[in-house]
Amino acid sequence: MYVRISKGSYAPELHAQVNRRLNESSQSLVPAIRKLPGRISYYVGADETTKLMVNVSVWDSLEHALAMGTVSEMAALAKEFIAMDVQFERPIANYPVMWKLPSD
Repeated sequence: MYVRISKGSYAPELHAQVNRRLNESSQSLVPAIRKLPGRISYYVGADETTKLMVNVSVWDSLEHALAMGTVSEMAALAKEFIAMDVQFERPIANYPVMWKLPSD
């Protein structure tokens, strides 16, 4: 299993705009991501305190995690956020899972 974490930072005054666009993005991204094999879970969030947005996903293999880089809807959204002056960390990290805590 692999955990993929994409992070973007933004100016404080952009928080409401980033939140709004992240919420809207589910319309195009959810169907596109659901088509990818190997997805275990996917989370999107933005923190007002740190001014960071994240996409955190869990995949069954590195190959499947890397397939996120082929999603055209995600690339288009990234361009929108870059135009808003969101700064993305690159490269996107894909971490092999060393252990996990099962749900209770």
